[in-house]
Amino acid sequence: MRLDYYLSTQIPEYSRTKIQLMIQNGNVKVDGINRRSSFKLSGGETISLQIEDLPSEVEHLTSENIPLNILYEDEAIIGINKPAGLVVHPGVGNRSGTLVNGLVYHFQSLSTLNGEFRPGIVHRLDKETSGVMIIAKTDTAHAYISKQFETKTVQKKYVGITWGLWQEKGGRIETNLLRKKSDPTLFEVHPDKGKTSVTHYKVLEEGRYYSLVNFMPKTGRTHQIRVHSAHQNHPILGDKKYGGGLSKIKGFIPEVGKILKKGLQRLNRHALHSETICIQHPETKSDIEIYAPLPDELNLLLQSLKSNEL
Repeated sequence: MRLDYYLSTQIPEYSRTKIQLMIQNGNVKVDGINRRSSFKLSGGETISLQIEDLPSEVEHLTSENIPLNILYEDEAIIGINKPAGLVVHPGVGNRSGTLVNGLVYHFQSLSTLNGEFRPGIVHRLDKETSGVMIIAKTDTAHAYISKQFETKTVQKKYVGITWGLWQEKGGRIETNLLRKKSDPTLFEVHPDKGKTSVTHYKVLEEGRYYSLVNFMPKTGRTHQIRVHSAHQNHPILGDKKYGGGLSKIKGFIPEVGKILKKGLQRLNRHALHSETICIQHPETKSDIEIYAPLPDELNLLLQSLKSNEL
């Protein structure tokens, strides 16, 4: 029997979708090991799970007048410029104040394919990543765009400020990414397990201690760019989860360290931005590119690095 199906029979107050989310988030272990929802139980295993306070089925999504930066809109899709710090959809610890809460306030029609708590959501950005997101107004548009993500025909370009100078100024990073056993909220590169992930990159400019880089991911794994950049020993500035936070400043001379520390504290996020997304429009079938300019906080960080000749 599948792991997710078995659990749905044991804790019927949780939908199968919520159980799958618990498994994905590392809250379920079979004989002490994180397994996938599709893992087949043969009998005799010990299953442990951490029940979290997930939104119940009887609750409804609340609409909130959250300001949204609309980059593009027609009858089928919306292009949103998501600010850093805004969570995409409700979940554990954030039932309100999310992008979705704002979407249901501002738009009468949103797709329903991703469930009640994720209307319109075709793909996601990390909480601290800013930039372009595509929102689907109809189920037909949602399915059409989702297919493009599945077939890897969506063209995405990110801008990141990374630590250090890249030896190769452009290239391809291909690794397997696997959820960490010690911390299921993080991912790591694994030599033979996990999902294949591919990111192309191009260095745009360099200082003494940083590089401005375009990242063009071909796959869309969680934290992919952040893990790939860190794997090259060039973590994203401000990305404390993957070695790019204040701890990276250790070893710099005091004058330089002081400037860098002030810049990262003022930034208060990781320096990664989704600049453009190009898709085939679900109705016109023509290519459409949506662009989000670099936000003020990243421009300020770049200006500070340049003015201090860092």
